[in-house]
Amino acid sequence: MQRGFQRGSVLSRESQPPPEARVSTADETAAQFVAWVRGAAPYVHAFRNKTFVIAFGGEVVADHDRAQRFAYDCNLLAALGIRLVLVHGARPQIDAEMARRGLEPQFHHGLRVTDAAALECVKSAMSVTRVEVEALLSQGLPNTPMAGAHIRVTGGNFITARPVGVVDGVDYQFTGAVRKIIDDEICADLDQQNVVLITPLGLSPAGEIFNLSMEDVAEAVAVALKAEKLVYLCDAPGLLDEDGRVIESVTGDQAQRMFDAGEGLTEDLHLYLPGAVRAVRKGVGRVHLIDHDKDGGLLLEFFTHAGVGTIVTRDPLFRMREATFDDVGALVALITPMEADGSLVRRGRELLEQEVERFTLVEHDGVLVGCAALYPFGDEGSAELACLAVAHDYRRAGLGDQLLRRLERRARAMGLSRLFILTTRTAHWFRERGFVEAGPDMLPRQKRELYNYQRRSKVFVKSL
Repeated sequence: MQRGFQRGSVLSRESQPPPEARVSTADETAAQFVAWVRGAAPYVHAFRNKTFVIAFGGEVVADHDRAQRFAYDCNLLAALGIRLVLVHGARPQIDAEMARRGLEPQFHHGLRVTDAAALECVKSAMSVTRVEVEALLSQGLPNTPMAGAHIRVTGGNFITARPVGVVDGVDYQFTGAVRKIIDDEICADLDQQNVVLITPLGLSPAGEIFNLSMEDVAEAVAVALKAEKLVYLCDAPGLLDEDGRVIESVTGDQAQRMFDAGEGLTEDLHLYLPGAVRAVRKGVGRVHLIDHDKDGGLLLEFFTHAGVGTIVTRDPLFRMREATFDDVGALVALITPMEADGSLVRRGRELLEQEVERFTLVEHDGVLVGCAALYPFGDEGSAELACLAVAHDYRRAGLGDQLLRRLERRARAMGLSRLFILTTRTAHWFRERGFVEAGPDMLPRQKRELYNYQRRSKVFVKSL
């Protein structure tokens, strides 16, 4: 039986693809794999020894396949040197335990009211859920993604809690809030290359046990540890725009406005979004909202440019700045594909090194994704906008417009009155932004003498 065939399957000779087709498909698959690994390498370097706090509800644990995939991905993150803190919830497990005992769950403002009977259910469900997570992370069977894994899972009384008290006349009893995180103890475990698993139960100095919300515990832990990332696995692909498309990134202020509007938020997003906003405002680097049903969602979000969820940040994720000599290598990598297909005029590395100070760059989470250059001809009151390029995956993010506006402002600050471009592929884009087609005779004298009549670039001009 050949690899990949099921026992008893029949594949006729006529239905088999020709050998050259099979080789071509294998080569394409291998090339895609190599490209992905190389593309992920910068993130692997950036995330090593960084602290990630990953929060997930009991729904993840309740679904065996989903829980298995999650364990595989956590194993890989730990193997890559990421310091993992996992915070699990158990809401469906608690509800099931209460139903088994004939008790009715009570909630107020989305928070469970925990009386003495409910607390017994909470303790039981939390204990079982924790053991199940530990079992998942302890796997090491051959021929699985966790073969050879030796994850040490630790925990402890890291959380001091206080009672929520009485709110709107409702006594929450044994429902608590985080009072303090013993962060140095967590860090000591992480320093030993352990994965820290936190159950959302808190203890008071008087020895009382309080039921805490998973999302609040995850937020408090991430803030205390100054985590690089806080991740909420939720029941949605992320925040959605009016057309139902995932919003790649929002600032804390934008996320707060979406929460206040309250439209289009799932149950999980309504619970997690306030914590995400507070976390980035208190110094957590990034908060990620990822669909818990997305196979490999953690890996796709962390190790690909596009990601799959929504990132909440304190400041905008895109950053625009002027280029320096250290950016030459990244510039070459960005524009080479567009030079190869004829969209841009070829510029050698030596020329880029000489002219790099003319470039403005756009970074996405530290990765160069766009550029443009300005070449002034001061004696004729004009400037050339050149080498406007945006990486393929970001061409719907409006970066071209942002670069254009920035260089227009720079040209005006220089006292120039006209901007011109030469293009072979993007005439309509510039026409839609106020540029008017003109002939080569409208170029500054120095540029006109260098005009390449074989390339036949179209000239467009815009008054400033």
